[in-house]
Parts: sequence; structure tokens; C-alpha cells
Amino acid sequence: MKKFFVALVMVVFLFTGVVVHGQVRPGSVTISPVIGGYMFEGNEDLDNSLSVGLRGGYNFTKYIGVEGFVHYVPTQITGSNENTNYLGYGVEGLFHLLPNSPLVPFVAVGVGGIHYSTSYNDTTDGKRDKFAVDYGAGVKYFLSDNWALRADVRHVMPFDDVHNNLLYTIGLSFAFGGAKKAAAVSEGTAVQQAAAPAEIIMDSDKDGVPDNLDKCPGTPQGITVDKDGCPLDSDRDGVYDYQDKCPGTAIGVSVDKEGCPPAVLQESKAQAEAAPELIEKGRTTLKVYFDTNKAVIKKNSYKEIDNLAAVLKQYPDLKVTIEGHTDSVGGDAYNKKLSQKRAEAVKKYLVEKSGIAGQRLTAKGYGEEKPIASNKTKEGREKNRRVEAAVDYVIKK
Repeated sequence: MKKFFVALVMVVFLFTGVVVHGQVRPGSVTISPVIGGYMFEGNEDLDNSLSVGLRGGYNFTKYIGVEGFVHYVPTQITGSNENTNYLGYGVEGLFHLLPNSPLVPFVAVGVGGIHYSTSYNDTTDGKRDKFAVDYGAGVKYFLSDNWALRADVRHVMPFDDVHNNLLYTIGLSFAFGGAKKAAAVSEGTAVQQAAAPAEIIMDSDKDGVPDNLDKCPGTPQGITVDKDGCPLDSDRDGVYDYQDKCPGTAIGVSVDKEGCPPAVLQESKAQAEAAPELIEKGRTTLKVYFDTNKAVIKKNSYKEIDNLAAVLKQYPDLKVTIEGHTDSVGGDAYNKKLSQKRAEAVKKYLVEKSGIAGQRLTAKGYGEEKPIASNKTKEGREKNRRVEAAVDYVIKK
């Protein structure tokens, strides 16, 4: 009998390698058929024997439960042919130690009674009833939400003369009712998501754009940014507005690191800033190209004029005289008329394309009157076919 019980216990624990889902549920009712053995103390003069029984319980909480039980032991008086039917019954309190685990150990203590019925040659000779208490331990191993294997051992103490008997059983427990644990969705994904802490979204430079989306991290606080977290660049010159010392630069005009166009009239500007006079004058030569005998500006000259327009926008008090010049090829009157047309073409570009007020611009043609190189060579004549910007700086105190 002992070997049989040990084998069954080993079967129970072999199942610990199986993936399970159950646990003790508050409010659940359990029914457990069990089988095992009963060992009598020697002074009871009864043979150790097989035990079968049934347990029914209720779990008040995950930890606390109660069970009623009955078990039957067919035995004999030691050294005789007298059969004794042993019937134990009672109620126990259970305390579950790890109720959330699939493997749940527990302890138990209970009270009840024992009914002995002895017979010989199918004749009942006597009946006895005794009060008994028991205590012990056990383990439940859940195979699913409703089914569990269980193993129990109890120290049973019948009272008239106190005896020390041992009951050991294994069985299958079925649970129903009670609050089931929340079902996991998609193999536990939903449970993990619910348990996971909310993601912390950082915005280190406090510009309103999260770090993981910010293409311009480290923007100084208080600077207006776009949806990508980058400071605004209204004139699209590559220099952010908060760093641009020359806002409103015309599109396409080259600028320096401070957002300002190349100083077309640096020398005149320096003179104007150094002198307290109301008016200072300066002059610069524009690289504006025309075909021979024509006053149509070539496209490769647009950038040069755009740079002049940027300076005029930056310094709204500037007034400019656009001077046209020619080489000596052709008659003097013709060349003067052609140079006037060329100067007016530049003025027209500044007014219509760059938005410079016309009253700030004067166009004047000088023809071949003011050469800057010899007209006897091709190179010299090319230098003389030019447009110059004579600038008046108005410096207000």
C-alpha cells in the first residue's frame, strides 16, 4: 500500500513540468474524490488498509477555505478474521499558502468523528463511535482553471484513549463557480500592455515637439519652431530668424553666417557709419552683362542685381543712381542712348522683380564718356560696357 501511494504522489509531481493556468478562486466550490491508505496505531489492533473518500469544499477567499470529508477504510482486527468497517467524517479549515500559483500548498485542521462497525462471519458484533481531531497538510496542482491534482496527509487522533493514526490520499479536484482570473488576450500581450507603465514622452528643449520627432534638438527656449522642431527661417536664406541679422533677404541671394548678403557697398557703408554727416556717397560696379548693341539683361547677371536689392531692403534710406556705360564702338549719341536703356533696364528689374520703390532709384546713361579701361583692346572694351551703382547713404542721428 505504501508503495502504491508513493507511486501516485510521484505522478502528481511529474505534472509540474506541464504548463498550467489555474489558481485558487474566491467563491469557488470544490469536489474531490480521493484514494490512499490508512495507518492505525498498534494499540488499536487494526490492520493498515486502503482508504477511499470524498471531499467537498468552499473557498471564502484565495487563502481561506473549508472542506467537509468522509472516508471509508475496510480493515480487520489484527490476527483475526473479524472485519471492521471504519468510516471517518468531519470538517476542516484550509489555509492556502500560495493561492496565485498553479502549485498551491496548504495546511488543514479539523474535527469530526469515527464510526467503527465490526463483523464476523457476516454478522455484526459491535459498533462504536468516537470523537476525533486531525491536522495536516497537502498540495494542489492545477491542470486548468477547474481541474487540479491533490495530495493530502493527516494526523488523525480518535478520542477515548488517544490514538495516533495517519491518513494519506491523492485525488482529483474539480472546482466550479467563483471569480475567474482575467483572461489574457493574444497570449498575454494585453495583460503585459496593461501592466506596462505609460511611456514617458520627453521634450528636452521644451519647444513643444517630442525628442523622438525633433529634428533640431537643443533649440533655445522661447524660440518659435515648426512641426519638425526647427526654428523658423522666414526668408529661407539658411539662417534661422532668431539668428538672422538681415531678415527679409531676397530669395536666392547669398548670405553670410549672420544671414546678411555680401556687402555690395561695404566701403561706402563704412564711410557712412563713420561719419556723422547726413549724406555719404559710395560707388560699386555691378557685373551686369548685355549683348553688343542690346539692353536686355542676361540671366547670369540676375544674382548681382538681387544682391543690390537685398542691401537696399536692409537699408531703406539708401538711394541709388544706376549708371550705364558703353565702349567706344559706335557713335557717341548712339552709345549714350544705349547706356541709358541699359541703366533703365536695371532700374526696372529692381522695381518690378525686387520690389524696390522707384523713387529711390535714378537711371542715367553716360555712353562712352567715363571709360575705366582702354577701348583699343577687346578686354578693355568689355570692362567699359558696365553698369555702376552710385549710392547715397542717408544716416539719421
